Amino acid sequence: MSQINISHLTFTYDGSYDPVFEDVSFSMDTDWKLGLIGRNGRGKTTLLRLLMGEMEYRGTIIAPIAFDYFPFTVGDGSVPAREAARESVAPFKALEERMERCLAENDLDGYAAAQDAYDKADGYIIDELIEREAGKLGIAPEVLERPFDSLSGGERTKLLIAALFLRKGRFLLIDEPTNHLDTAGRALLGSYLTSKRGFLLVSHDRAFLDRAVDHILSFGRRSIEVQKGNYSSFEENRRRQDQFELTQNERLQQDISRLHQAARQNSGWSERIERSKIGEHAADRGFIGHQSAKMMKRAKAIEARRERAVQEKEALLTEYEKIEELKLHILPPVRRQLIEAKDLCINYGGRMLLGGVHFTLERGERAALSGPNGCGKSSVLKLCRGEDIPHTGFIRTLSGMEISYVPQDTSGLCGNLRDYAIQAGVDESLFKAILRKLGFSRTQFEKDLCDFSGGQKKKVLIAASLSRPAHLLLWDEPLNFIDLPSRVQIEELLLGEAPTMLFVEHDAWFAERIATKTVHLG
Repeated sequence: MSQINISHLTFTYDGSYDPVFEDVSFSMDTDWKLGLIGRNGRGKTTLLRLLMGEMEYRGTIIAPIAFDYFPFTVGDGSVPAREAARESVAPFKALEERMERCLAENDLDGYAAAQDAYDKADGYIIDELIEREAGKLGIAPEVLERPFDSLSGGERTKLLIAALFLRKGRFLLIDEPTNHLDTAGRALLGSYLTSKRGFLLVSHDRAFLDRAVDHILSFGRRSIEVQKGNYSSFEENRRRQDQFELTQNERLQQDISRLHQAARQNSGWSERIERSKIGEHAADRGFIGHQSAKMMKRAKAIEARRERAVQEKEALLTEYEKIEELKLHILPPVRRQLIEAKDLCINYGGRMLLGGVHFTLERGERAALSGPNGCGKSSVLKLCRGEDIPHTGFIRTLSGMEISYVPQDTSGLCGNLRDYAIQAGVDESLFKAILRKLGFSRTQFEKDLCDFSGGQKKKVLIAASLSRPAHLLLWDEPLNFIDLPSRVQIEELLLGEAPTMLFVEHDAWFAERIATKTVHLG
């Protein structure tokens, strides 16, 4: 057990005036299972890159252990998955590095020992370890013989994370691993991480964090906080602290108002008493002056108490994340039933993705499409939009219905927000107002969409969808990369407005809260 110490860390991207980190200090234990959370754009991935030594910074990062990062690129994707895992991150890779280091230091005995270990590790022993770890994540041995490029995104994620954990003496930096995993895959990976130690995990999936971590590192509005426990315990502590500070803030606001009024009143009395010294009917001027001074002194004491109350108030709610209320323009459908599917089968390249599905969607229902990766969930949404997807059976949608769609893919986003709003056919002012409520700063409006983080790009798609009047929402994994406060905002909006909706989402908390029915595919 040892400490990774970060002291007075300051970092600003070239061309930016806003620092990502400014004089930040905190520590992490190398045995912790640490979850990293925070609003999109607050520097979570930037911190991982700084730990990897990819960018220059001011301050110090002292780590007694080397770092490995996920995701990473596999050199030759055409090789079998087993070989890709072995050559990229298997234990004998560390032995190669050790041999190179021994040669550089002219340590011939150390080089010989590493060479001997390499010869013993190469081949069967390493393959056996890869197969064992992959099996814990549901990857069958025959999958390891397929070309790496032929694996699904979820299979690649699980295999590469398993391979990373085969390297000893490393601290893993795992950046949003759930984006290509279905609900079952997330549960499996979460359970796998429970058995491991020594990693920093960036994720916005609450159920996944609860299953996988024992500490939370939170990037707040003005500070960085480390707490022992999972996400639920952190959120409960945060809720209690916010409630306490809100109560204190309200009390101090009342005190400040009362003290301000009392100070003005005492000051006014002092001035009136002082004026009474003037004129032929004035009483004892010495007594009046004494009373006036007492009143003025009391007014100054009250003002000092008011200033202390103001300072106390300013120290409160520095980390309070106010959840702005979102709005949605729902068009009332002219009929009760919006979608009907019977004996729906979807085929791609001779392979059946989906067979014999029946479902309906009626006004006010929010239906979740559920099933493993590759079972055709996105294809069903595209069929509902009228896209040409090879299928048999039928799927019928209400004629003339306005549909608001959020796709999975954000890679095509580029240009500025104004041009995007015009292209999307939405009101620019409303569109930007929604983005502000979702945590965008005004400086973000001036940037190119290509430079946005994954979560910020997804928020652009969601804001455009919310800006468009619609009878039906079709959302395809809308929460990928989206931060936790924004997830809560979106949940509260959908529960309050109750739109008709067909969606795909592997965030178990979101699906359980939002769905009024589930359509199982597979």
